[in-house]
Amino acid sequence: MLNFIVNPNTKKLGALLEEIAARLNAEKIPFDILSGTTKEETRAIAGRLSESGPVQIVAVGGDGTVNDVVSGITVPENVELGIIPMGTGNDFAEAVGIPNGIAALDLILKGPSRYTDFIDCGENKSLNIAGLGIDVDILERCYRMKGHKRSKYFRSLLASLFHYKGQKIEVTVGDECFSVTAFIAAVCNGSQFGGGIRICPPADPGDGKLDLVVISCPKRSKILFELIRLMRGKILERPISRHILCEEARIVQTEGKTVQLDGELVEARSLTARIVSGKLRIFRS
Repeated sequence: MLNFIVNPNTKKLGALLEEIAARLNAEKIPFDILSGTTKEETRAIAGRLSESGPVQIVAVGGDGTVNDVVSGITVPENVELGIIPMGTGNDFAEAVGIPNGIAALDLILKGPSRYTDFIDCGENKSLNIAGLGIDVDILERCYRMKGHKRSKYFRSLLASLFHYKGQKIEVTVGDECFSVTAFIAAVCNGSQFGGGIRICPPADPGDGKLDLVVISCPKRSKILFELIRLMRGKILERPISRHILCEEARIVQTEGKTVQLDGELVEARSLTARIVSGKLRIFRS
């Protein structure tokens, strides 16, 4: 039984579900479609399914929907997770070779699933990237704007370039503790965020490690230069960057009150992240 958890607000969802139903009915594969109209409902559905025993769950939507499904799973050992990307970003899916739309169903039906790490952040989980810095500033501006999501993100990015002053943070990883005014600080399981920005190309969601990336805030005259390096996947080569492989890390911000988990904003002054390996299986390349 394939259990599809969908975001009913996803564009073109109806046409996709018709394709899925036609394919599965033709192959006599049982399925159910469950709709989570809110974050809380989506998490509750995922949690209930994971507690019912071995189960196949398919998240249909963007990074936010996938994050809600993963955060709701209470017994990851029971779950094989499929992802059918339909958002504007789909960063984790793209990084691990999951195609968009109906093509992702072939990956799920052919299998097999693979053990895939995720990040335990306490009450929440992250499958891709969690952190803070200019990415949070951009998202906060984006959520306040009206218009198409992609255009809002671009306008918010431009505004942040002119106004962002860095975030004072304290980072604890292993026995090391250091302070920095950060441009971005993130714990990465996936390699990219923000619709294709490759913040950490070496990240491997199956290696049992967190990739901690801390980028010091450059002078304002250099921000655009460093942002271009970030968008080209070259930021780890810059002297303002630190890249640390670890299993757990804690980031505390002095003034900020918000972090992002897979592009979803969460009110929190600190972020404690721990990698969880060998429990959740995902259909991916």
